[in-house]
Amino acid sequence: MTTFDSCSLEQASKLLDLVITRLDRVAENVLSIELAAPNGEPLPSWQAGAHIDVLLPGGIVRQYSLCGDPDRTDHWRIGVLRDPCSRGGSIYVHEELKIGGGLTVAGPRNNFGLVDSTRYLFIAGGIGITPIIPMIRAVAGQRKPWTLLYGGRSRRSMAFLDDIALISGGETHIVPQDEFGLLDLDRFLGRYDPATAVYCCGPSPLLNAVEKKCQTWQAGALHLERFAPSEKVATRETGSFEVELARSGRHIVVPPYRSLLDILEENGCQVTNSCRAGICGTCLVRVLSGVPEHNDDVLSRADQEAGEVMLVCVSRAKSDRLVLDL
Repeated sequence: MTTFDSCSLEQASKLLDLVITRLDRVAENVLSIELAAPNGEPLPSWQAGAHIDVLLPGGIVRQYSLCGDPDRTDHWRIGVLRDPCSRGGSIYVHEELKIGGGLTVAGPRNNFGLVDSTRYLFIAGGIGITPIIPMIRAVAGQRKPWTLLYGGRSRRSMAFLDDIALISGGETHIVPQDEFGLLDLDRFLGRYDPATAVYCCGPSPLLNAVEKKCQTWQAGALHLERFAPSEKVATRETGSFEVELARSGRHIVVPPYRSLLDILEENGCQVTNSCRAGICGTCLVRVLSGVPEHNDDVLSRADQEAGEVMLVCVSRAKSDRLVLDL
């Protein structure tokens, strides 16, 4: 993962009311949505790997990667998979959104930024292709060598194949499972290449397999974006700790086996959140004092060691007391 974007807290706090200008079915159960400002003003700038928070009815907040062109400020594009296990987010997007309708969003934020490297290996599974497409465009624009491994259940389920075909200068492997089986990770990850940065986004089995293959690679070579929490989130410190809310001066105690986010909400402190599992970065809060116990899958190792921010949905405290910028 990449270093935390210091602007993300400020950007995430700004809500934008946008209008839906285009809807396209780009694959089986995948809807492409273009958004623009109602007054035609330029949208905030973003870089490859960024996502926005989409606010839906019923207090639902979902994160969707921006998959358009960062140089285009007249609109944003996201791709949304209709999840058969949806808790209401993707079903609403697929069934209720109409051209001319509105969406309220926050961001953009970037927890998956593109680092400088000599060459790149991109690995995507299913809808995990969305943050990867702008990355490939950026690398291709720099004329750096890149390889894409893109897998899916079937060709008809794999979104944005036409967009990928238009990007030149790299090596593309489109691997529908019903035609070719699983991605050949051994071929591309079997030997460590110090000049290559690896970016992977997709379902947990793919990410876990890639992570296992990269165990012998140098730390920092692999960058992941998860849809579900890793197993490490299940292991949490159980002791109680005190939290001071710096803006109000209030003190609260977080007891064993309770999340900091739950206790904050119970005490009337509203923190924007979505996944409650440490994978989206929405509930990021600044730490003014104390040592956090990080249990998330968003912050890089450097960010976690710095201890300046934390995700309050899953993280706790190593110290007896934390002071938060709340």
